[in-house]
Amino acid sequence: MIPASTPASSEITPKKLHHLLRLSALPLPKSSEEEASMLATLHSQLHFVQDIQNVDTEGVEPLQSIRDETEDGIKDATIGVEELREALGKEDFKGRNRRPKRRREVVDAREVENWNVLGTAGEEVKTPSGRFFVVRSGKADEANAAAP
Repeated sequence: MIPASTPASSEITPKKLHHLLRLSALPLPKSSEEEASMLATLHSQLHFVQDIQNVDTEGVEPLQSIRDETEDGIKDATIGVEELREALGKEDFKGRNRRPKRRREVVDAREVENWNVLGTAGEEVKTPSGRFFVVRSGKADEANAAAP
């Protein structure tokens, strides 16, 4: 899979390279050495892709997804009763058909409700519709400080 030392001239020309760079919004090469390096790299990458495309895949099942399909990988991805035991313990069975219903957890909201939202505000404005805090940008303060 090593490309030929001299790339085929029909594969990619400097004009095609410049076109691809513009399409990709990438900067054009600054020197002829940089352009030659880009052409060599692109030639090598195209050669690699062509070699991959030439691989005989007869009889190989197509890949449906990328995942670990070894026994250990399947075992790690399998969710069993042990993993669900805590969640299943939070369910009660209701009705004739014993449908599972999750128990509601009591959340202590006192700390959240007693939190002073405006406690750290540097400046506060009270209006008939409520209290608000003011955010002053540093740019306006700098402009005011620079004015004589």
